Amino acid sequence: METAAVLLKGPKDLDLDTLVLNAPGASDLVVDVTHSGISTGTEKLFWTGEMPPFPGMGYPLVPGYEAAGEVVEAGPLTGFKPGDRVFVPGANCYEDAFGLFGGAAARVVTDAARVTRIDAGFGAEGALLALAATARHSMAGMNKAVPDLIVGHGVLGRLLARLTIAAGAPAPMVWEIDPARREGAMGYEVMDPAEDERRDYTSIYDASGQGSLLNDLVGRIAKGGEIVLAGFYTTPLSFAFPPAFMKEARFRVAAEWTREDLSATRALVEAGALSLGGLITHTRPAADARMAYEQAFTDASCLKMILKWEH
Repeated sequence: METAAVLLKGPKDLDLDTLVLNAPGASDLVVDVTHSGISTGTEKLFWTGEMPPFPGMGYPLVPGYEAAGEVVEAGPLTGFKPGDRVFVPGANCYEDAFGLFGGAAARVVTDAARVTRIDAGFGAEGALLALAATARHSMAGMNKAVPDLIVGHGVLGRLLARLTIAAGAPAPMVWEIDPARREGAMGYEVMDPAEDERRDYTSIYDASGQGSLLNDLVGRIAKGGEIVLAGFYTTPLSFAFPPAFMKEARFRVAAEWTREDLSATRALVEAGALSLGGLITHTRPAADARMAYEQAFTDASCLKMILKWEH
């Protein structure tokens, strides 16, 4: 069995290719992907060649961990049936390519335990569940405070703000340096950080991935305040110790989402408590993958690029 897939052979060497799929087993699903998202965080680092060594990485690789599609074959041990609509967080199913992510393909083979059923009404927005679950993971659980300041009004920053409001907490402030990206707020304020004089934030969530901001963020927290690193950072992080000492600053790293986060996020969306609307700004056919990835990584107006796969 073969599939069309996005193949990254090396930094900035990306195109659509044909790959052989591993044969499915009794606990596997074969899924025809309809939409896959392009991550401007980790996937961009593979595209530029800046990704630090990471278990399971290497070229050539199939990117993509945000995919939605339809089950076309279901093994007897899966509990699924053809026609089920599912979210797929990537797949490692290629004979001649790494599948560290693996979701940017017309067809994937994956263990049924990895996928999540979704409503057919999600459409292309079904591919956004991983980002929403990532945002939820950084906020949910014991001893975690919701943000009162979010740095960055990209897709992750917007989801953090929306989840904060969905939790019944006061609307957070959001910082964004790009005037064009200050649009699209839903019940919260977005401002240029240079215009914010506040110095008593309790919990700051950095969704920008800019480690150079740490000293400024330390200066913005109240005594005992927390800075949550919700982005992905390629270089060692550092900060001046005396100001952090005076503030008794706390730092927390938000890791990747769990199945519980995915299920909880899906339930919020289905209940109407969390909107995924307005986050997809660009859609291209998978045949235009090379141009789509380049635009996603270089065009500041592109919040989220979705590839549409034809069958």
